[in-house]
Amino acid sequence: MEKNIKNRIKINGDKIVLLAAIVVVFGLFTSLNRNFLSVTNLINILVAASLVGLVAVGHTYLIIAGQNDLSPGSVAAFSGVAAALLVGKGVPFGAAVLLTIAGGVLMGLFNSFMVNRIHLEAFIATLVTQSIIRGFAYIICGGKPISISNKTFLILGKARILNIPLSVWIMVICIIIFGIILSKTKFGRSVYAIGGSMEAARLAGLNPQRIIATCYVMMGVLCSIGGIIFAARMNSGQPAANVNLEFDAITAVILGGVSFIGGVGNMGGTILGIILIQSFNTGLTMVNVPSFWQFVAKGGLLLFALATDYMRKQKRERDLLAASMKNL
Repeated sequence: MEKNIKNRIKINGDKIVLLAAIVVVFGLFTSLNRNFLSVTNLINILVAASLVGLVAVGHTYLIIAGQNDLSPGSVAAFSGVAAALLVGKGVPFGAAVLLTIAGGVLMGLFNSFMVNRIHLEAFIATLVTQSIIRGFAYIICGGKPISISNKTFLILGKARILNIPLSVWIMVICIIIFGIILSKTKFGRSVYAIGGSMEAARLAGLNPQRIIATCYVMMGVLCSIGGIIFAARMNSGQPAANVNLEFDAITAVILGGVSFIGGVGNMGGTILGIILIQSFNTGLTMVNVPSFWQFVAKGGLLLFALATDYMRKQKRERDLLAASMKNL
């Protein structure tokens, strides 16, 4: 009982630190630009966070499972171009969406094939996919953005429910669904198990390769959905879109408390990480920080996230050592 209380205090402590960081970011940028805290800008932050949020949901599963993915930006860009191209060729919008999502599934399967069958490191395997898919995005559109005139497609990017854009609601629904799956189902527990120790999970009767493949397919689907929504918002499929999207998502996930070595984390922390990274990005733009300095700032935030993760890892190891000494 006492151990459970301590774990809850520790978890809540991590969340409190994140909430404090969000308050500091909001306070800083509001002092520099009063419009930062306006309702319009808060909605803009949520809209901008919708794509990062979808990718961060997929990364939460992958990183907890001890994997990673550097291809989401390319997959999202390809999906936006593919959907715009299909609709432009007369394919019904619903069919175009399903075909594009099917493409995302194939990309996820390709990533899992390289990791599970060829036994490439996830960073290398998905770096390959990142380059290949970005190239195909340029090839299928001849290097030019594909304009979207289909009204149903455009509604996806413009529709609002309770004055909140549809893209935000889609992100929220995905976070809730995948959060429940991660925390309340056998599959979610299996993701934690293989992230903690793949060999132990295998000996316990789990199939790590199937679980990893499922996580990569989920990521492919989420990236495709995000790419379609982004294209609808921009009124075109753009092959150059969403560069470095994966780094914002990874930063959000690590800031949210998901361990980079796997086995630790939850969707609640990811939500706070998404809010923090997107408010930070939006704030930099609103106070007119030059784009090249924004890269430096984002890199610094990622470094901070990784350093924080390292300190959490060291703390867990000390706690485990202390617990083992007590049992002697």
